[in-house]
Amino acid sequence: MTGTVVRVKGLKRYFEPKTGKWYAYHRKSGRRIKAEYGTPEFFVELEAIEAETKGAEAKPGTLGALISSYRGSAGFQSLKTRTKSDYQKVLEYLKPLGPSPLVELTQGWVARLRDRTFEKRKRKFTNYTLTVLSILFEHAIEQEMMVANPVSKVKRVRKPTDAKEANRPWMDHEREAVSAALPMHMRLPVALMMYCGLDPQDALTLPRTAVSNGRLDTRRGKTGVPVWVPLPSPVIDALKEAPEHSAITLCANSYGKPWTVSGFRASWRPIRQKLEKEGKVQPDLTLKGLRHTVATILREMGKDHGTIAEMLGQKTEAMAKHYSRRADMSKKMAETIGDFEAEVNRRKTKTV
Repeated sequence: MTGTVVRVKGLKRYFEPKTGKWYAYHRKSGRRIKAEYGTPEFFVELEAIEAETKGAEAKPGTLGALISSYRGSAGFQSLKTRTKSDYQKVLEYLKPLGPSPLVELTQGWVARLRDRTFEKRKRKFTNYTLTVLSILFEHAIEQEMMVANPVSKVKRVRKPTDAKEANRPWMDHEREAVSAALPMHMRLPVALMMYCGLDPQDALTLPRTAVSNGRLDTRRGKTGVPVWVPLPSPVIDALKEAPEHSAITLCANSYGKPWTVSGFRASWRPIRQKLEKEGKVQPDLTLKGLRHTVATILREMGKDHGTIAEMLGQKTEAMAKHYSRRADMSKKMAETIGDFEAEVNRRKTKTV
């Protein structure tokens, strides 16, 4: 028996071999229609979804319309997956403010949003929200939806003066103590962080193909910037000692499976706590701090910020300067103290 095929605009259909069934998705909302395709129940459900989607559409000239415009822009679509995911979290946070007219989004509005956000969330999320808002408003200016960026003169939330230094560089004895305490399956990922300056996530998800002929050839996950470095001897040694496994990643856990960041942190935490208790490392040691450590050591060696940025996979020298600021301060203070002592000694001689 031959039936009539009904085609409905705005739907995406696909066949699932495992179930032997056809499924339909509403393109605009991304929702799957549960009723059987073509039945009266199907069209009732479709009508309800379309009504809901239409009601949710942002009005022109509002923050919601701006967010929709930015999400469809080439700038947003070209972002790395990880960055796009971070932006999405902020855009979802801003969603309840969607009906706000753009003409009312003044510097004062942004400042009040900053303060409300800081009350609910931490400083980092608050400042990141301002960053994403600024990008949104720059897109609005480009599209002639706004004439100025109201975020430009709004101050970020400052870190408390008594706050601990985030991701501080590791001291030499701490690196040695941790290296000696690590189980065999954790040595390679830590070596990649410690000697190549990789982010924890980049080190753990590094594919096997990224290493060949004694070289590391990859891209930083967050920026997409290429990273090409000859492997230092400790990393080569860790590679040789690493347990055999069949995972597609270079590093694997004790079960021979790819690491997850949360899984690695869970394994790292008791090791760090034990070393703290034994007095072999100071508190506040983080895996991310190894990236700062590499930058600090390179700066102490006299390497310029451009070279450090290239090794760390940074787009600009700004973060390289941020990572190596302690080395710059240490060098500057050493010179200052030397000059100070020389001046004090000169005055003593002159007095005598």
